[in-house]
Amino acid sequence: MEYTQLGSAGVKVSRLCLGTAFRGQKDDAVCETVIRKGIDHGVNFFDCANFYGLGRSERFLGRAIKGHRDDLVITSKVWSRIGEGPNDAGLSRFAIIRECERSLVRLDTDRIDVYLVHNVDHETPADEILAAMDHLVQQGKVIYTGSCNHRPWQLMEHLGVQRARGLSPFIATQSPYNLLQRYDVEGDMFDLCREHGIGVMAYSPLAVGLLTGRFRKGEERPSGTPWDRTEDRYVATMSAQSDAVIQKLIDIGSEVGRTPAQVATAWILDHPEITSPILGPDTIEHFDEACGALGWDLAPEHRTALDEVSEVPQRTLYA
Repeated sequence: MEYTQLGSAGVKVSRLCLGTAFRGQKDDAVCETVIRKGIDHGVNFFDCANFYGLGRSERFLGRAIKGHRDDLVITSKVWSRIGEGPNDAGLSRFAIIRECERSLVRLDTDRIDVYLVHNVDHETPADEILAAMDHLVQQGKVIYTGSCNHRPWQLMEHLGVQRARGLSPFIATQSPYNLLQRYDVEGDMFDLCREHGIGVMAYSPLAVGLLTGRFRKGEERPSGTPWDRTEDRYVATMSAQSDAVIQKLIDIGSEVGRTPAQVATAWILDHPEITSPILGPDTIEHFDEACGALGWDLAPEHRTALDEVSEVPQRTLYA
């Protein structure tokens, strides 16, 4: 396993982060086995959230890490709706502190290493959100804080408030990033994160499985995947360009003896701004394949070919 610093923080995390949503795996015992195998292979970075299975993921993650807890960096998140009550969603001070306490119980731990706001709350003032997160840091219940799914200006606003008020700064952010979804992160977000020492955790590195090579335009898609439930979105996403990206992954994989998924992950790892892609393995086999993205370097000509085939021309407002 390879390790790197999480943004400008001193803590070192594995280049592969193991996500624990396990949306395609209903057997908790299998989930725990995958997590333990990750630990055995040197993964020390595990991503979770109170929303995943409405607490299910935190519970089986807590069981799986027993005996290893002090060597691991564990994340969890707050924001999503977890009940029907008026305060069962969002980023009020009430919700942040209550949900942190609940996550600690489910994880069976005394701290969350990286606690993240899971999305943008348009109703709660930034001062309230960030003061609550800092309060948890001061209590020792949270070590580091971060954000998810924020636009660059929103993340910059939070960093500015934290600096002005002397609050613990965000050290990480999570965004979807893959060969089919590049431009919400490239450009301003990468620039901001480089300038302010923010680690970037890339979720959905395989575009919910589209970059595994199992999906092709004009062919019947595999059943039993999240795309079964999103017919319109699948048709819109599986464009001619998307299929060309998949073909390029297949071609490069054939050249270097890697699977399309391994090549797609290696492309993400080739970006110095990325701390770790967040894997979503539902089985041991998925995890084993993901590990094949490490231990080799994407050749410059292959990086260029993937950049070019996935490039989306940016509109210019003025000639």
